[in-house]
Amino acid sequence: MPQLVPPDVAFLPLLPILLVLAGALISTLLGFWVGRRTLTMINIVTVILSGASMMSLWNGGLTSFAGSLQADNAAILLGLIVLVGTLMSLLVSLDTAWRERVSFPEFDAMMMYAVTGCLLIVFSGDLIVMLIGLEIMSLAGYVLATFQGSRRAEESGLKYFLLGAVGSAILIYGIAFVYGATGTLNYAAIAAKVGSVSNLTPENVGILVGGSLLLLAGFGFKIALVPFHQWTPDVYSGAPTTTFLFLSTVVKVAAFAGMMRVFGGALTDAPGWSSVLQILTAATLIIGNTAALFQTNFKRMLAYSAVAHTGFLAMCLLGTPELGGAALGYYLLVYTLMTGAALAVVAALQRTEAGFEMGDMRGLYYRHPGYAIALSVCLASLAGLPPFAGFFGKYLAFQAAFQNGYVWISVLAAVTSVAALVYYLRPAMLMFMPDRTPAREYAHGQRFPTTFTVGLGVASITVLGILPNVWYSWVANPAIWSFLAGR
Repeated sequence: MPQLVPPDVAFLPLLPILLVLAGALISTLLGFWVGRRTLTMINIVTVILSGASMMSLWNGGLTSFAGSLQADNAAILLGLIVLVGTLMSLLVSLDTAWRERVSFPEFDAMMMYAVTGCLLIVFSGDLIVMLIGLEIMSLAGYVLATFQGSRRAEESGLKYFLLGAVGSAILIYGIAFVYGATGTLNYAAIAAKVGSVSNLTPENVGILVGGSLLLLAGFGFKIALVPFHQWTPDVYSGAPTTTFLFLSTVVKVAAFAGMMRVFGGALTDAPGWSSVLQILTAATLIIGNTAALFQTNFKRMLAYSAVAHTGFLAMCLLGTPELGGAALGYYLLVYTLMTGAALAVVAALQRTEAGFEMGDMRGLYYRHPGYAIALSVCLASLAGLPPFAGFFGKYLAFQAAFQNGYVWISVLAAVTSVAALVYYLRPAMLMFMPDRTPAREYAHGQRFPTTFTVGLGVASITVLGILPNVWYSWVANPAIWSFLAGR
């Protein structure tokens, strides 16, 4: 009689995910009896506890479900960035949810379910767990985009759902192709098969290339890589600003973490995908930066700038797993902090969910000097100006691509950064110009949760710009990124 093998279920590496899931379940079950702000505070506590549990797993290299879930150092680093963005989103929602008409427990529940999916992607050890996490994240994101109940929000949510469903279908086809070529779904096993590509038949090599390109297209929808970015400006500008903050930071970090797992680990040696990625990255840099130049609405400009930053982040994937992984880990944290702080200011001061028109920003310094200075710092960092952290983040992205032989894409990225100076510094200058319209008003003044979020973001990007090794020395350890495919 064959001996039964007990399932490999280790709960310790699951703990960070289970804590966030507990927050989602609490919001779902207690929403009938507990006020929304109380639930938000509970969720903030669960996020902090999840971060603490991740730190306790550092250097542990623990796995669960026979390697399908990996709590390696790369997962912990990227998971902490996901939690930073989540914490900023929850804090801002304490002040703005009532005005955005999303002040009900279901909003917190959907956000925490989305974070659960994000962490599954980050901790995934095979393509199935990654897909499960991606779908949980995406389905919750579709709901978050429509929660407001306005025509703008409903339109944004419908576009997000339709194009996201197409992206998911393409991704699933890619997974099927990769499995057909390699006979496995595990990242480490795929990497071993692809690393000895000479052992694959010519037919399987063709299937592998097709699967890699389908996976790239599927992820392209999730991270807003041109030409899969069409949903981004409408969804980001049409959704509530708190949702914009969440989708543009937390969801994007998780999607890039999945790409790093797949293309920086499992499919590093697969042919074809890197050549296509550099073309898509070039198109993203050109279209994202050019489109942002012509926007008259500040919130929509930030949506197109998020597309442009997708191009810079994608350059990290063109580097070696070690150098590109370190660049991506640094840049994702910086991007989360500066984007989150900028959108927190917008959420606090905008009169409507349409955001600021550029003209509305004139004279902001004379009404809310603290927010105006903070927003100027965020814009300078987003533009890549020293001494702020955005400069070092872009430098690392350029370096990762350049040192791996992608010289022309590095030059193009430097050129398109000049356009970024124009559309970021234009609103920054307007804020400090005297306003000849005394009747201009903003939604409300400074409130502690939002002010704390803005202060956290501004202080962090300033410190990380002046002392980049505070974070980079941690993420630059090559051993961290060698865990990606279990190598």
